[in-house]
Amino acid sequence: MEKEILEKYLKAGKICQEAKGLARKELKPGLKVLDLAEKIEKLIKDRGAGIAFPVNLSINDIAAHYTPDINDTLTFQEGDLVKVDIGVHVDGYIGDTAFSVKLGEKSHPLIEASKDALEQFIKTIRPGKTVGEMSKLVDEVVTSHGFNPIRNLAGHSVEQYMQHGGLSIPNGHISSNEEIKEDQVLGMEVFTTDGEGLVKESSPTLIYMFVQPKPVRLNESRKILELIFDEYKTLPFARRWLKHVGSPVRLHLALKELVNRGALREYPPLREKSFGPVAQTEETIIVQDKPIITTRS
Repeated sequence: MEKEILEKYLKAGKICQEAKGLARKELKPGLKVLDLAEKIEKLIKDRGAGIAFPVNLSINDIAAHYTPDINDTLTFQEGDLVKVDIGVHVDGYIGDTAFSVKLGEKSHPLIEASKDALEQFIKTIRPGKTVGEMSKLVDEVVTSHGFNPIRNLAGHSVEQYMQHGGLSIPNGHISSNEEIKEDQVLGMEVFTTDGEGLVKESSPTLIYMFVQPKPVRLNESRKILELIFDEYKTLPFARRWLKHVGSPVRLHLALKELVNRGALREYPPLREKSFGPVAQTEETIIVQDKPIITTRS
């Protein structure tokens, strides 16, 4: 990997570490989910970096893709199992990291299982390891704790301005001889549950991503496309970031038009199929003989 690119990954990872520290300090019962998201995103911008995706603050059986809406009044409650998923980019080079907290408790067995599986992954990953080998490892570690991995979620490669690259490493074992290459960057995340071990799409959708330009009818739709091209490129963005585009009704209609035309892709919240609680742990890994974990010190 070129030195300049490595330095950008390391800088993004360092800001992720700082953002995690802020989140751990601030997260408590009674805090508005919106307030925490905005504090984390402000820190990222204040450090001169970009937000790689809206801060995900998914609670209990919601595994991923929940970010607060405009004027969201949801608050964290004692006993909530909270996943904090943070993305930072420097010129498109991404740090992607997540941790889980059980509010009111020092830890939780689901969190420990997730952390252990990721730690064993990091200890084992090397250039030439296969997706099949690594997915089997994650599956076996999680099930050894008495829980299920979320089998239709996966770790993923990370590329410039692409949070999810072409490689996936599922949490559940699959047969695959695809090799993981030297200097490949992975956002490796492990999701654990005492539920069925599958997620399904839920609502409302609060995260979107640009796919391709399309002709649109509404002025608000055109404004959104211009804004995405300038600021977010191919990275996900939050509906709440567009509150200045128009009234809530007009914004809803514009996003719906853009999705229907194929200009945007939706990322609806992902809920565990049997409503089991979910924990998540993630780090960004540069695959080498001695892997570089950019998002932790």
